Amino acid sequence: MSAAGALLIATVLAGCGKTTYFAGRTLPPSGLTNRVMIAVQNPSAITRGALVIVDAYYDIRFSYDSKLGSFSISGYSNALPTTIQNMPEEQQGAVYGSGDGSLNIINYAKESTGGAQKGLNGSSQSSIFTTRDQSYTFAASQSTSVLTILDRTNGGSYGLSLPGVYRVSVNPGGSAAMAFVQNSNYAYYARKLTASQTLSYSGGPSSWPKAAMDCEPLNAPGWCLFQMQSPDNKDPKYPDLSYGAPLVFNRPIKAVFSPDGGTAYVLNCGIECGGTTVASVSLLPVSPMIFLANQSSGLLPCNTAPCSNPLTKPTVTVAIPGGASNALIDTSTMYVIGQQLQADGLFSGNLTVVNLANNTASSPVSISDGAPGAMSRIIEADDNTLWIGMTKCTNGERYAKSLPYGCLTMFDRSSNSVKMIEPYLGDLTGIASVTNLHKVYVAQGGQVYIYTTTDGRSLDNQYVTVTGTAYDVAYIDGLTDGNNTVY
Repeated sequence: MSAAGALLIATVLAGCGKTTYFAGRTLPPSGLTNRVMIAVQNPSAITRGALVIVDAYYDIRFSYDSKLGSFSISGYSNALPTTIQNMPEEQQGAVYGSGDGSLNIINYAKESTGGAQKGLNGSSQSSIFTTRDQSYTFAASQSTSVLTILDRTNGGSYGLSLPGVYRVSVNPGGSAAMAFVQNSNYAYYARKLTASQTLSYSGGPSSWPKAAMDCEPLNAPGWCLFQMQSPDNKDPKYPDLSYGAPLVFNRPIKAVFSPDGGTAYVLNCGIECGGTTVASVSLLPVSPMIFLANQSSGLLPCNTAPCSNPLTKPTVTVAIPGGASNALIDTSTMYVIGQQLQADGLFSGNLTVVNLANNTASSPVSISDGAPGAMSRIIEADDNTLWIGMTKCTNGERYAKSLPYGCLTMFDRSSNSVKMIEPYLGDLTGIASVTNLHKVYVAQGGQVYIYTTTDGRSLDNQYVTVTGTAYDVAYIDGLTDGNNTVY
């Protein structure tokens, strides 16, 4: 259905007393069916955060018939909203506020929030993710060296100690969670314990498997955090958790997951993140890491043959010389972005296309430069395009050599080539793909801009600009949960 058709049908249905639009979604109070939500920091002298809604069909903040002056998420007042985890299929989103460490679940149908989740540890989570059904939330707080797990199936909050933890990756199905430590070559996964395991591990660290980093609470643990494979090569007492030589990565930074959910692709940031060798991607089976009780199966691989357990095999690793700090998977193709160290000591941005059918990587394609290892943005949009955003893009090779530079790249997937690097407007912190309307919204330099996906032209943004600092954007009427730039 076209956007214009959806808008017309929604308007007609509203006039007839109907309350749904496409895919059975509830028509919101604003009556808009093509909404972009903007996370705005410091919108006024007395408010540190707001969530503003704009009509992405007309590119305006007010109603097209001028009956309503503006739209926003009611009840939201948390400090410095930073990221939006967009889940349009569930008609909800999760907004993290870095100013107070809050995570709010936003009801898209009601355009309101139910308040911040309770139980998060610390006020500066560096990475946070909630599952689609809201059963579990995982938050990495580098300031407190704690991975917090909110388990709403039992009402528990578990703070698992892991010094330096700064990233968490959760598979789309919400059944496996991985944690990453800055400046480390190891990765970790969480496991929910069965009743028998809780009893067995209740004697403190001496009763835990050797691969366990922490189990909480100590006297009756409900969750544990495990290193991928035992630190001393094997632990025969717990073969399902820790057989095999310890898996050693190369500054792992995050994981993305295959469409079928069976494979985790660990991004090894390498030299970009202070490692000694080029970046790469390691392929791991997800099944041994499933945290749901009694649902994990199989063993994790080891680094190199021979393995100490005959049932394990060496992990597959694909070299990515252009850098690997973020990625997006579309069926059998993975788009990997990162920064490559140059001879002059500066970094240069690259995109590498990986064929997952045979695990081969293309030659890197030059894109916007960015801060090494920093969180970047990548999203698919109309007209077979990718849009890639970076921060600190004036610190790289392009700016130093007076080449075309900016923090936003438009990439044509059909030709595997860069179509445009948008002129510099500041750090790019959010991208929203407004599907079927052939445009993207971005948060760049603290303001909102709009570009066409047909040729990258900048569109008039005068009626969508905000007071304060725009930090993230999301198309909350997207077709799928894949319409999201934070994973």
